[in-house]
Amino acid sequence: MSRLKPPSKEDSLLLPPFAALPDHAIALPASEAAFAQAREALLVQSALGFDTESKPIFSSQQVDNGPHLVQLATPNAAWLLQLHHPQALALAREILSHPGICKVGFGLDNDRTTLPRRLGCELHNVLDLDQVFKQQGYGSSTGVRAAVALTLGQSFRKSKKQSTSNWAALQLSPAQLRYAANDAHGPAMVYAALPAWLARQPDPAAQRTARTRPPARA
Repeated sequence: MSRLKPPSKEDSLLLPPFAALPDHAIALPASEAAFAQAREALLVQSALGFDTESKPIFSSQQVDNGPHLVQLATPNAAWLLQLHHPQALALAREILSHPGICKVGFGLDNDRTTLPRRLGCELHNVLDLDQVFKQQGYGSSTGVRAAVALTLGQSFRKSKKQSTSNWAALQLSPAQLRYAANDAHGPAMVYAALPAWLARQPDPAAQRTARTRPPARA
């Protein structure tokens, strides 16, 4: 059975740029008051965009003790939790194990394995959006770039330089903060746009039936 093809990287680049969060909407809590504000804001959400970042491993001699950063976002704001901070670890644990908050992202298989070990808890109510697009006839790893192009008609760009930067650093650069916030904000925006996008899609079951139905005889 043939799969639907999402927009290519080249096609996506022709679209208007993704509407990233402004810097003032990106929170990096470091004080008791900031963590209290973040907790209050996060616990009232029904869904959050979700991603993680880890310090890259370049040799087999290096120990992988990531993830080092957990990103959570709504369509209007993002919170970046540096897990070396005990209060960030506790807040990430509370949110990611919370059954009443849906955490949505892309390519979450590795996070499902590494985060329980890092946080000391099981993850609950986590939705890999790749599975939603797979149910619509796309491949198993649509990814945030193609999903943003499909649902929002925008070009989501990722910096390879930032993706391989040191996410275990105590002080993250402004470019790292923007990159990390985008990686959670993108899924949050796709999830918010999904109901309208899904309503415009043909029924996948009907598509499968049409593809497998033998041609009519003359």
